[in-house]
Amino acid sequence: MSRIAPRLVSVLVRGDELDAFADAAPTSHLKVFLPAPGQDEPLLPEFLPEGQAIPDDARPSVRTYTPRRFDATTGTLEIQFVLHGAGPASDWAERVSAGDKLAVAGPGGRFVMDADAERWWIAGDESAIPAVATLLEALPAAAAAEVHLEVADADDEVEFASQAKTEITWHHRRTPDAFGAELDEAARGAAIADGTKVWVACEAAAMRGIRRYFIGGRRLPASSLTTRGYWRLGEANHPDHDYGDDELAAR
Repeated sequence: MSRIAPRLVSVLVRGDELDAFADAAPTSHLKVFLPAPGQDEPLLPEFLPEGQAIPDDARPSVRTYTPRRFDATTGTLEIQFVLHGAGPASDWAERVSAGDKLAVAGPGGRFVMDADAERWWIAGDESAIPAVATLLEALPAAAAAEVHLEVADADDEVEFASQAKTEITWHHRRTPDAFGAELDEAARGAAIADGTKVWVACEAAAMRGIRRYFIGGRRLPASSLTTRGYWRLGEANHPDHDYGDDELAAR
């Protein structure tokens, strides 16, 4: 484990069945299965006799993360964890050491990057930093990206690499619990030209507010938006398939 920032750490995972991550799309996701208390490695169904269920107190904690990068030469997968206080994944990442075991599954996700798009408007909070990094690294030199990132304070700011022309603005949260407020304000002040691709990932309620504004207030086509609710305030197991496109299902 190495620290990228005080609240962002990098964990390198090695295994014999990680080759699929060589082709992971930008902003894709994976599942991590973490050992239950008292276990040295997560207990998975395939390790049990057929028909035997995992006891409730032995079930692994399952969380969703971004595959940050994969080194095919060494078979090493990098996963970045935000240290946000009490929680199975945050606690595990803060104390992990060489030789500790977890299981991963993936990659997954339905995002398909439009390599021909010349303009991007990108927004996210701390949880989206690894995904934003993969997206920026995938953009071609002909593209331009306006990026807004909301974090607790300056300690959370990190460097990004991209061939594209990028304009990155860091927003420091106005109060500790005002998740998404800075991103919402940035969205309402955005100058978005026709043809711009919009990508937003943050707290689920904040994401929905931004999405509603872009579609209802700014009349952007839903097809130009990619939105992800990576987590929800007060909810421990928010689903990884929260795309915020509820208005489509309601039609």
